Amino acid sequence: MCHPEWAKARIAAQRQSNGTERGTTMTANGTSYDGFTEDERAAMKEHAKEMKASARRGAKADTEPDVLAKIAEMEDADRVLAERVHALVKENAPGLTAKLWYGMPAYARNGKVVCHFQSAAKFKSRYATLGFSDQAALDEDTLWPTSYALTTLTPATEERIAALLKQAAG
Repeated sequence: MCHPEWAKARIAAQRQSNGTERGTTMTANGTSYDGFTEDERAAMKEHAKEMKASARRGAKADTEPDVLAKIAEMEDADRVLAERVHALVKENAPGLTAKLWYGMPAYARNGKVVCHFQSAAKFKSRYATLGFSDQAALDEDTLWPTSYALTTLTPATEERIAALLKQAAG
């Protein structure tokens, strides 16, 4: 398929982007496809690596060292937050198991993720995020938050996170 010049320029610009725009890929039949971003592809590859490693180790293997290693790789601000969130989970929801989930620290019950930490740097965001899945027991009437922005952890913030973790863990 032949693209007009303006389309070729757009495709080239997308391919040179920093991963925030969707890349255009040519399919086998010659049509274009607006696929996943570089960041999305990287997350999927990371998840595939995690799944392979998990299968090799077995279901009962200790994955906390992997989580701590991933936290240690984070930029300073994210690392400080992630280390403290990790400690809060261990203190307030000891029944949750640390594991990697799409390359980020997560905490699971019976293999299913209950909560997770997302670094600001990895997602090019101005804040890190503490998120909760549908496995978290946070249901409150008909509306409740499933993620929280984290910029710094104060004693009051840590108390609130501790309460959320206790509730989420059930």
